[in-house]
Amino acid sequence: MKSNSSGDSTMSEVNKRVLSIQSHVVSGYVGNKAAVFPLQLLGFDVDVINSVQFSNHTGYPFGWEGEVLDGSMLGKLVDGMDRNGLLSSDDDDSGSGGIGNILTGYIGSESFLRAVVSVVTKLKDSNAGCRYICDPVLGDMGRFYVPEGLVDIYRRDVLPLADVITPNQFEVEQLTGISIETIRDAQRACRILHDSGVSVVLITSIVFPEGGSGDGDASKGMSTAPSRDSIGMFASQRQFRSRSARNSRNINCDTEQEQQKAQHTDEQYILYMPRLDGQFTGTGDVCAALFLGWTADGENAGENGDSPLKCALEKLAGTMQAIVQRTATAAAKKRSSASATGKAKMVSSRELQLVQSREDILNPPRNFGAVRVECNADAKC
Repeated sequence: MKSNSSGDSTMSEVNKRVLSIQSHVVSGYVGNKAAVFPLQLLGFDVDVINSVQFSNHTGYPFGWEGEVLDGSMLGKLVDGMDRNGLLSSDDDDSGSGGIGNILTGYIGSESFLRAVVSVVTKLKDSNAGCRYICDPVLGDMGRFYVPEGLVDIYRRDVLPLADVITPNQFEVEQLTGISIETIRDAQRACRILHDSGVSVVLITSIVFPEGGSGDGDASKGMSTAPSRDSIGMFASQRQFRSRSARNSRNINCDTEQEQQKAQHTDEQYILYMPRLDGQFTGTGDVCAALFLGWTADGENAGENGDSPLKCALEKLAGTMQAIVQRTATAAAKKRSSASATGKAKMVSSRELQLVQSREDILNPPRNFGAVRVECNADAKC
């Protein structure tokens, strides 16, 4: 993963500052409301830009009220920070003034996404160690939440800037054109994303067809086959053997692709956990924030001899499962009290129990083991 080259002390300070550009709701936990609290618990200072301000998330049956920030206003907010020296630090001994991480989530228009690209480019130009963590929110379960035209902008303009992306299965399929039915499909999709410039890919949820995960060499190390009621997380990190190889990431011809392949390896893990019934809005936003937090220290984040990527994936799975399980339990208790406005109360009952899950964020349960996925010729990793 990328790191600030000015020294360990500066890196640790800079990486504890985040600019989060996401949606905001008055009531509930999605977007920045879902991301900021976990990051603050993990010790990060978070500068917040709300791309929208709504009364509630858009899944409620009686609509919502609020306003949308346009791309020009986003630029003005960032320019105001820049004029006051709030984007980067001139003090080499203290990185507290610099933004070390940019986090983006739901973006609903092409113009706003282009404005985000401009902001990310500006910040990366001023701080070479700044990481961009992108949750490319497009949709789920075969349905788009945003205009389909955003897919091309993500492919062309966003992926080359992103250090980390956290798509779900549907979003990976849209970004790569690969239908993910097996582990090898996931490997091929990650290779495409890595070749676009992304260092770390986290596929936050994969549901394989029955038997789809049994990919021979790719699934070595699995003690048991995943059940039909399990959901997978797949993480892939491209590791370069030299700085020059890292700096030549976008390759076009076959010969150069083979040369680049010899200069890197892709470290990959699969993890399975039980699927829980119900739909819980905001889980992807929490997931991206936690993954940012647990990968910010890069190569220093591993525990008990585990790789940093494996450690982050297991923490993430355990904490997300705890949050969703706690939310499902609370929702079940509230169902019997639904009144005439039952539809809205049913949605409200499934708002994430985020504050109540504080201890699971601070002390992540390691209930699910990630297994190293072997490279194979088809995936060309």
